Amino acid sequence: MLLLGLFAGGVFFTVLAPSLRLLPGPAYVRYWQALNIDYGRAMPVLLLTCLALLLATCVLSYRRGWLVFGLSVAALLLIAATIVLTVTQLEPLNLLANSWNADQLPADWTDARESWWTLHAVRTVMAVTAFAGLLVAQAVDQGGSVRADSPDSVVRMAPILNR
Repeated sequence: MLLLGLFAGGVFFTVLAPSLRLLPGPAYVRYWQALNIDYGRAMPVLLLTCLALLLATCVLSYRRGWLVFGLSVAALLLIAATIVLTVTQLEPLNLLANSWNADQLPADWTDARESWWTLHAVRTVMAVTAFAGLLVAQAVDQGGSVRADSPDSVVRMAPILNR
C-alpha cells in the first residue's frame, strides 16, 4: 500500500501543478528532460515492486471475502494497465522530448506535451483509483480478521464450539 501510495501521490502532484504547463518552451522541456532522468531510474523499480506486492496481496486476500479480494485484484489490474500505458504511450513521448534541443524546439513540440498531459491524467486516475481501492479493502478487512463466510472460519471457531 505504501509503494502504491507513493506512486499515486507522485503522479497526482504533477496534476496539481498546472503552473508547469505555463512555463516557456525551453524551460518546460528542460524540466521534462530532468524529470525523465529521475523518474526513469525510480519508476521501473517502484512499479514492478508494487506489481509484485499487489500480486501477493491478491493471493493473500483470496480468503478475506469477495469484496477485499475483488478490490485487490482491481488494484492489481489498474497498476498493470498503468505500466502498459506508461511503457507504450508515455515513455515514447519522454524519449522524444529527451531528443530535443531545448533552445531549438520543433514546431509541433506542444502537441507532444498535450498528448503527454492527457495520458498522464489517465495514468493518475488509474493510480489514485487503485490506491483508493486498497484503502477500502483494508478498511473492509477490519484488521485482517477471517470472515465468517471463509473456509478458515470453521477451523478458527472449532475451539469455541467445543466448550
